[in-house]
Amino acid sequence: MNLKISGHHLEVTPALREYVLTKLDRITRHFDQVVDVNVLLTVEKLKEKERRQKAEVNLHIKGKDIFVEQSHEDLYAAIDQLMDKLDRQVVRHKDKVQDHHHASVKRQSVSVM
Repeated sequence: MNLKISGHHLEVTPALREYVLTKLDRITRHFDQVVDVNVLLTVEKLKEKERRQKAEVNLHIKGKDIFVEQSHEDLYAAIDQLMDKLDRQVVRHKDKVQDHHHASVKRQSVSVM
C-alpha cells in the first residue's frame, strides 16, 4: 500500500501523521486490496469557522477509486468523520465485489450394503 499524507496551508506533524495511520488501519482491516492512499489535510481561509479544517482521501483499490472529503472546525474530528464515511464506502464496495453465490450441493450417492 502506497501512502501519501500532505498538507495544504498546514504542516503535517508526526502526531497528525500517526493519527491518520491509526484510523487507516480500520480500513485496511476490512479490505486488504488497497493499492494507493492519498490524504490531503487543508486549512481554508473561510469566514465560517465550522468549515475551516478539511480532510480529503483519494483511495485507489482494485477496480475502483473512492474519493471522500469532510470539513469541520477541528481537524481531528474531520479525520474521524472522514474515516467513518470511507469505511462505509469500502465495506459497500467489498459487498458488491464479493461472490454471494453458493456452490450447489452435490448429491451424494448412498451405497447400499
